[in-house]
Amino acid sequence: MVPPRPTRILVVDDEAPILELVRGYLERDGFEVDTAADGPAGLAAVRAGNPDLVVLDVMLPGLDGIEVCRQLRTFSDAYVLMLTARGEEIDRIMGLTVGADDYLVKPFSPRELVARVKALLRRPRRVASAGPATPSGLDLDEPRRAVRVDGVPVELTALEFDLLAVLARDPGVVVRRQAFLDRVWGPTFVADDHLVDVHVANLRRKLGDDPARPRFIETIRGVGYRLREQT
Repeated sequence: MVPPRPTRILVVDDEAPILELVRGYLERDGFEVDTAADGPAGLAAVRAGNPDLVVLDVMLPGLDGIEVCRQLRTFSDAYVLMLTARGEEIDRIMGLTVGADDYLVKPFSPRELVARVKALLRRPRRVASAGPATPSGLDLDEPRRAVRVDGVPVELTALEFDLLAVLARDPGVVVRRQAFLDRVWGPTFVADDHLVDVHVANLRRKLGDDPARPRFIETIRGVGYRLREQT
C-alpha cells in the first residue's frame, strides 16, 4: 500500500527570516515546505509543485501577492493564506475577493499561523478554474468585481460586493455575522451585528431577492446568512 504523500505548503515572502521561521514551524508539524522570495517565483513554484496550501505575502517584488493570488486561481485549487504587514482593510478585502481563503496580519504568532493552516486544510477543496458555484441566475465575477442577475448587470457598493463574495466562496455554508465583520470590515472593527443586517438587506434589494422566498441569500435565524447552492 502506497503511503499518502505529505501535505505540501509553499511559503512566498521576500523576508528571509520570516521564510525560515514559518518553514521551521510547519516542518515540525509534519508538512513538506517549499519557499519562494518573489511573485514570479511563487507562481512558478505553484505550477511546478502543486502545493496544497500557499502562504502568500501581500508585499512582494515582481508581482504583489494580490496579483499572484489572482493568477494562481486560474489554474490551482490550493488554499491561500495571505500575509499583510500593513493591516489595512483594503489588503484584506482585495485578497479575499481575488480568491484568498484567509489572511493574517504581521507581526503574527507562528503558532497561530500553523493553526490557521490546519483549519484551512480541513475545509472542502475548491474546484480549480471554476467560478463560484452561485445559484442559477446569479453571476459573480470576482476579478472584475462585476455581478449580473439573469444577465443584467447589478451595481453594488464595495461593501455589498464584498459581502456577496464572502458568501460565494462557500455556497450552502452559513456565515455568521461576526465572520462578516471580521472578513469585510476587519477583526479590529467594532460594530453591532445590525450593521451586517443593514448591508445584507441592501444587497438583497439590489439583487431582487425576496427575504421571505429567497432565491439567492437565505437567513439562518440567530446565526447569519448563506448563499443557496447552485441548482
